[in-house]
Amino acid sequence: MAKKEPKKNAPPKIENRKARHDYHVDETYEAGIVLKGTEVKSIREGKASLNEAFAYFKNGEIWLKNMYIKPYKFGSYSNHDERRERKLLFKKREIREIDKSMHQKGFTLVPLKLYFKGGYAKVLMGLARGKKQYDKREDIKQKDVRRELDRKIKGSYNVNL
Repeated sequence: MAKKEPKKNAPPKIENRKARHDYHVDETYEAGIVLKGTEVKSIREGKASLNEAFAYFKNGEIWLKNMYIKPYKFGSYSNHDERRERKLLFKKREIREIDKSMHQKGFTLVPLKLYFKGGYAKVLMGLARGKKQYDKREDIKQKDVRRELDRKIKGSYNVNL
């Protein structure tokens, strides 16, 4: 059976892999994001990063700060600022839940993934709690054990054929 090749014109999914390493993600929310035209074009080319981004409350709204979007190479005077603050579009009920969790339980709101859905840019935000250093080490150990087991299973499966 042949493997499916990914679409060549498929919009990229930009992920923040470091977030899952640094935080325990309890809940996820999908939010829209307010972007300018040149920002959308840069994201469609895959020229964005969520690694240093974080969300915060301002006047009852949630804003995303430090998200990097490379300036569009064919943009003109209307090109965007690389690290400007961008407004996130949540439902009112979700904003209340997130606000309550962040102030009472000590959670933080971290961007996990940036993607397109139905032509609109969406950000997957995670309500997360920070990991301690020993938690990170434990996750690395578990990943190594899983990888080793997969190797052994794969090796024994091929020998029996």
